[in-house]
Amino acid sequence: MKLEICIDSVESAVAAERAGAVRVELCAGLMEGGITPSAGMIRAVRQRVSLGLMVIIRPRGGDFLYDDAEMETMLEDVAVARKFGADGIVIGALLADGRVDEDKTRALIEAAGPLQVTFHRAFDVSRDPFESMETLASMGVHRILTSGQEASVLEGAEVIRELVKKAGERLIILPGGGITPRNIAKIAALTEASEFHLSCRKTVDSGMNWRNHRPAMGAALYPPEFSRKIADEAAIRGILSKDS
Repeated sequence: MKLEICIDSVESAVAAERAGAVRVELCAGLMEGGITPSAGMIRAVRQRVSLGLMVIIRPRGGDFLYDDAEMETMLEDVAVARKFGADGIVIGALLADGRVDEDKTRALIEAAGPLQVTFHRAFDVSRDPFESMETLASMGVHRILTSGQEASVLEGAEVIRELVKKAGERLIILPGGGITPRNIAKIAALTEASEFHLSCRKTVDSGMNWRNHRPAMGAALYPPEFSRKIADEAAIRGILSKDS
């Protein structure tokens, strides 16, 4: 069983590597489903870990229908990821009718050069998962991150299993969405996948002694300022030890 851990910090990258994960997906803005991290964050993570480093290339939250300016931004971000040592990029672009945007996807793959390419969960809101998979396989995408077009991998397990079969050796179907240490063994059995994507996080308290709880730095969701989520090294290690 190979684990890819979704992270947003150097601390989580280090924890994931110590626990035995094979890769991390580095993001910012996890509350929006992940957006492109800063150049400084990519560089800092790369300097501290040697495991696979996948960088999400997503200029904003929301849908995956991008205009020309957003495409220019993504191409620049791919160049930054390459410059600072990423092993791969994580992309996803759709047309208004729900099909994979082949032109933008090809351009991003070309910009990535030798880096691995994962198509992220834009796949889960595409019009037809099997049509999308065939399109992406024909373009040389290495992995597809998916919950089987459902709210969680458990709910989408049947579709994921079929995708794994149809993909064969052409690309890797990477289940992700609602995977936990408690359900991953069941998910592995149901999907017959060999790689899994999860955040596996725990809450750590802020080191601040002085705390003013009245103002909030976030918007409507008010994320807590005095705790944060990081990768749970012990939980990741536990998954891998059970698998072995």
